[in-house]
Amino acid sequence: MPERKQSSVIDHFRLLAPLYQHLVPPPEAERLARLLRLPMPRPTPTGGALLDVGGGTGRVAAVLRDRIGGPVVVYDETEAMLRQVDRDRGLQPLAGAAERLPFPDGSFDRVLVVDAFHHFADHGAVVAELVRILRPGGRLLIEEPDLNHLLVKGVAVAEKIALMRSHFYYPHQIGALIAAHGLQPHIETDGRFTAWIMADKPR
Repeated sequence: MPERKQSSVIDHFRLLAPLYQHLVPPPEAERLARLLRLPMPRPTPTGGALLDVGGGTGRVAAVLRDRIGGPVVVYDETEAMLRQVDRDRGLQPLAGAAERLPFPDGSFDRVLVVDAFHHFADHGAVVAELVRILRPGGRLLIEEPDLNHLLVKGVAVAEKIALMRSHFYYPHQIGALIAAHGLQPHIETDGRFTAWIMADKPR
């Protein structure tokens, strides 16, 4: 990926960082908790660690934090976004590229990517890393706009015009990337604009 294009998307999110929490709708906490197999409705936190890749300001990790007993890491390549992470909630921000996750194999029980997969530079490399750092028996969950819908296709075109580093995939294509690493993906949609692709790592 050209360096200019990578810098463009980082600059975009650097400018958005102070307003991001106010511009983006709150995450669907209950649905994400269910898909991640977290306690409902959080009677006690579950064990294990969670990694939120492309987590930006930590808005998603924050609504899940009370349901997770282990560490919660918010990982993003834009440091301006990470400065908005609420450390007082026990969230751990860390900067870096999703294609090179700085964690040992099998570090996390749950790995989450919400509305960020299309911004990554090398999607195959990212999926390989997500699977690598997931513990056997752990769950990977990717939430993405559903490219089967015309409105999402329009968003994809608009982001290209805006020179953002965006490459949208159909849900089944993301599932195929995951399946290539030995996991069995499952896809759920809301019938509107969002798809969730999840898979458990074999024990």
